[in-house]
Amino acid sequence: MKIKLYILVLLCTNALFAQKVTTSIDTTKNKIGAQFNLTIKTEVDTATQVSFPKSKNFGPLEVIRSYQIDTIKKDGKYELIKKYGLAQFDSGTYTIPQLKILVGKNVLLSDSLKVTVQNVAVDTLKQKMYEIKPIAKADSSSSWIWKWILGLLLIIGIGALVYFLMKKFQRKKIEEVVYKTPIEKATNLLNNLEKRELWQKGAVKEYYSELTDIARNYIEEAIEIPAMESTTSELIEGLRKASLKKKMKISPEILENLERVLKQADLVKFAKSKPLDFEIAEDKKKIEKTILTLDNAIPQIIEEEADDDILNEAQRQKVIKQKLRKKRITRIVVSSVVVFVVLFGTAIFFIATKGFDFVKDNLIGHPTKDLVEGEWITSEYGNPGIRIETPKVLSRVDVAATLPKEAFALIKDMQTFSYGSLMSNFSVSISTLHYKQETKVDLKTAIEGTLQIFESQGAKNIIGDQGEFTTPEGISGAKGYGTFSILNPIDKKSYEMYYETIIFAQDGGLQQINIIQNQNDKYAKEISERILKSVEFKRDNK
Repeated sequence: MKIKLYILVLLCTNALFAQKVTTSIDTTKNKIGAQFNLTIKTEVDTATQVSFPKSKNFGPLEVIRSYQIDTIKKDGKYELIKKYGLAQFDSGTYTIPQLKILVGKNVLLSDSLKVTVQNVAVDTLKQKMYEIKPIAKADSSSSWIWKWILGLLLIIGIGALVYFLMKKFQRKKIEEVVYKTPIEKATNLLNNLEKRELWQKGAVKEYYSELTDIARNYIEEAIEIPAMESTTSELIEGLRKASLKKKMKISPEILENLERVLKQADLVKFAKSKPLDFEIAEDKKKIEKTILTLDNAIPQIIEEEADDDILNEAQRQKVIKQKLRKKRITRIVVSSVVVFVVLFGTAIFFIATKGFDFVKDNLIGHPTKDLVEGEWITSEYGNPGIRIETPKVLSRVDVAATLPKEAFALIKDMQTFSYGSLMSNFSVSISTLHYKQETKVDLKTAIEGTLQIFESQGAKNIIGDQGEFTTPEGISGAKGYGTFSILNPIDKKSYEMYYETIIFAQDGGLQQINIIQNQNDKYAKEISERILKSVEFKRDNK
């Protein structure tokens, strides 16, 4: 029994020790507001569930960032790594308390840690003081629902406009058929008018307008009197005179019927009269009978010279070409208007839903967006070589002449390559140097020297911080990053820039990468991230 109990205790002890938690922190001393990186590790079986703390505060320290859990598989088990970014904004010594980690059904505790938060020493004699900047107002943005509603209404409006233009074009479209005689034209137009069923659909005014226009056009073309510009009484009087002059046999009844229809049309168009259905049908028959009677009354020319036939055919062909040309021009104009309206409406829609920057970047173009989407180049620069991927090839720059003689005397070899300038939307430069003798370099001091160079080139209000940087292959260096403002001498405007300077001390020399970009340029940030992820060192084989 004692042996069984001993084995049970031993198994429990092994299980307990198998589930352990280790706690570490990157530094125990930091400045106010600077980030402490707290790391909690635990090793568990693959089937065990682990729950890490989710509090917004660990004791007096604020959790400003909670990283994703990293998982490493080791000998059939999982090592889970959870990182937190902590900060404190008052100076003093603080204790990070023990934190509860739920491993399966067991609650394990992390180690408590002491950290010191130090004040930032400010020497007002050395550090320039600047005026406090005014509060910048954030851009107000409407709800996305209203943007979609606006876009939908805009599309409906554009559709209605296009429909209106097309209908107007159809109403005013020139009749493409070239008729041989006025009577053939009038007969066909009357048949087409009847097929459209305008008065049956309520368009009585439009029906009477087209009906009388057909009659007037026929009279003007066949009898050669100004029927389109004449009033009703003037037209009837002109027909009487023309019938006498051309010896046309026209009964008074025909002229009276035509006059009644024309007066009825005037009442419909100008007095909003509404004739009955049978009256409309009768008026149409009267117009047909009038046109046929007038055509039969016109004296026929029996002899037609062959030359006249040829001339008439040539004239018809000319008319056909002219009308076809007008049709092409009309179609081009209408198509151009429709395309412009659609493009303009589409642009307004995307401006309303996605913003002006989206339309500007994709329609007009954006310099750094073109760099992101262009073909990138992977090259090696300097000695020892830095292999890096950039959107453009970096050009060699001679900076030896700008160095003081004392500094140049210590340098064995120096090479600099760059693209862009301090005032460009985006710029990148790489410098490598070898010292003649072994020299210990303070990387933080080198970063401060770089900022002084920025300042000498016109940078103002430089605000920054420093940290560590590690390449994908594990080479460590120092990183300086922050913002500054610079005045563009061309447009006299001040621009806010963001800088990153990475410095390494490898193979008895110094290697530096500077990246400067417009602070509000999202595409430049993508370029910067891609460049820094590609950094590789070629070891000196000497």
